[in-house]
Amino acid sequence: MMFIVYLTVVALIGIGLYAIIFKRNLIKIVIGVSLVECAANLFLVSLGYKEGGVAPIFTMAPHENMVLPTPQALTLTSIVIGVAVTALMLSFAMNYYKSYGTLDATKGRLKG
Repeated sequence: MMFIVYLTVVALIGIGLYAIIFKRNLIKIVIGVSLVECAANLFLVSLGYKEGGVAPIFTMAPHENMVLPTPQALTLTSIVIGVAVTALMLSFAMNYYKSYGTLDATKGRLKG
């Protein structure tokens, strides 16, 4: 079962990197970065998975059946950071479009 999750992570990273490296449209590049971020979040969540595990809260469950809370906390932090980074990249894309009239990353020119 976990093999499918790790295969999905590799596929998402591959698709995201393809979009980042080979696409010229800035929106497609932003989508590629978001796919890589989702793959990282899925990987973090899968690291914290434990068969038959229970949430790490105050219960009478045995200690060895608890899942690790660290990957969950890291994933929540990563989601918040990812939303901020995506908003920043989209605002850069909007400014690029206002300046050059296109979202093609190769059509802009360097000023200097």
